[in-house]
Amino acid sequence: MSKSERLFSRARRVIPSGINSPVRYYDPYPFFVSKADGSIIWDVDGNRYIDYCNGYGALLLGHRRKEILSHVLSQLKKGTLYCAPTQIEVELSELISKSLPSMQKTRLVNTGSEATMTAIRLARGFTKRKKIIKFEGCYHGAHDYVLVKAGSGAANIGLSVSDGSLEEVSKNTLVVQYNNSQELDSVLQREKDIACVIMEPVLANMGLVLPQKNFLNDVRKITSEHNILLIFDEVVTGFRMSMGGAQTYFSVKPDITTLGKALGNGFPIAAVGGRSEIMDMLSPGGKVYQASTFAGNPISVSAAIASVNTMNKLKSRLYPQLERSCMKLVSAIRDLASDMKIPHQINSISSMFQIFFTNMPVVDYSSAKAADTEKFTRLFRELLRNGVFVAPSQFETVFLSYAHSNENIRKTITAYEKSLKMVKQ
Repeated sequence: MSKSERLFSRARRVIPSGINSPVRYYDPYPFFVSKADGSIIWDVDGNRYIDYCNGYGALLLGHRRKEILSHVLSQLKKGTLYCAPTQIEVELSELISKSLPSMQKTRLVNTGSEATMTAIRLARGFTKRKKIIKFEGCYHGAHDYVLVKAGSGAANIGLSVSDGSLEEVSKNTLVVQYNNSQELDSVLQREKDIACVIMEPVLANMGLVLPQKNFLNDVRKITSEHNILLIFDEVVTGFRMSMGGAQTYFSVKPDITTLGKALGNGFPIAAVGGRSEIMDMLSPGGKVYQASTFAGNPISVSAAIASVNTMNKLKSRLYPQLERSCMKLVSAIRDLASDMKIPHQINSISSMFQIFFTNMPVVDYSSAKAADTEKFTRLFRELLRNGVFVAPSQFETVFLSYAHSNENIRKTITAYEKSLKMVKQ
């Protein structure tokens, strides 16, 4: 029996299902991590993997980036939590506003879920309306407002609405098809109590689904015409697609933005920001309540400042290198699958990609769900056997980091070749 198997047996006795987040589970049990460095992660049995799960996109700069650790260690010597304002909170918010000008004011929180929950509450408080619109398959965290036809782990286990969610809450969440601006416009023509539209500008929790040409611009135009706030959930895409996130990449300006993941490069921190008149609705100055003991804690803030500064310093090399590596991987995998006559689609952008085993283009929730998930599960297992760790679900994304070397890419292509041969059988 492996150490991971023994640990999982222990975990199941004291942790529900043996894991602290459903996306970490796969049959018969997940490996347990002992350490990580750069692009590599090791399990407790000594197995080594090239890591493309990358904290589900958080580790843009790779594991244990020296500038971040140095900054955090310096802060640890000064204290870990004050529950009083600090200068570095101001500095981080200034850095965020400089990178994403649409975020004129920012409030720091702890998780992406907390950020999206606050963004939606803000939109309701600002507009004095109840209902929200989300796109089918978009994942915005695990709170009742948005846990309706969500992506990520909810899609993987087939949940439409979670047990325990209040019908009174979920009935105020309307769901429309991604990449279908006509449907969005039709709903807004009919419904008059809509506070906001919340969306991932690039859908990274349903595999990877890209916005079709003009879709984001159309959404911005439609929401403006109906006087509806537009929330970009950039928890995944913020800083990953560019220093200014997807909104800069696509030149579309939302009213409210949420950030997370790459903001802290592995440390727990998130942010919600937007136009000043909206953000000023937050308490104590406004009547939209939001509070947290750990919000703006100096450890995570230090990590985020170091992350943003490092990305800024490297940006002329960072984003081109990530895109080149991603394109090299995608091109090789596409050629391999084509040569083996395996039906497939690969969606990719910037430093993200995912393969779907289907003949049909994957452009929304329905087409993503129609892919052969059993084949993907076999691919995941074979990749793991060949030393490559991707997220175990079809409805997640492969993420590259700046730490991935040319040698990593070469070995990964070899691993995909061996694994796809087994998938074909």
